[in-house]
Parts: sequence; C-alpha cells; structure tokens
Amino acid sequence: MTQTAFSAAGAEPLELDTRGLNCPLPILKLKKVLAGQAAGARVRLLATDPGSLKDVEAFCAQTGNVLEEAAASGGEFRFIVRKA
Repeated sequence: MTQTAFSAAGAEPLELDTRGLNCPLPILKLKKVLAGQAAGARVRLLATDPGSLKDVEAFCAQTGNVLEEAAASGGEFRFIVRKA
C-alpha cells in the first residue's frame, strides 16, 4: 500500500494502492485514510479485488461519502472518493 501527500478539496487526490489485497482490506484501508482527512478531501483507491466495485459503492452509500469516479481496466479498478 502506498499513499501520497494530503489531498485538499480540488487538489490531486491522495492515492491509496490496495492492489493485491482482498475484501475487506481495501474498504478498511479507505475508511482509515478518509477518517484522517478533512471534508472535501479526495482519495484515489486502486484495487484488484473484483468485489471492490460493489463494496466501494455500498461504502459510500452507507457513509455519505461521494463516489466521484469508478473505472475498470485490465483487472484493475480505480475509484475516486470524496469525503463528505
């Protein structure tokens, strides 16, 4: 897992690399990173777990965070989540 610098609203998203990790680890790590961020911060989550597609959507619906982008390519998934 790698993380880059803090992401303020409107700035480049903080990157959270969870490739190679299976459920529930990508969501747990996303939750932990978001907890330490201010409202409006954005996180780019990279994952390879196919379940992450539904998991991230459900996580955002339950927590009120905003799923700004979801994309899949070559067995990898990329999400951008904005903290509510």
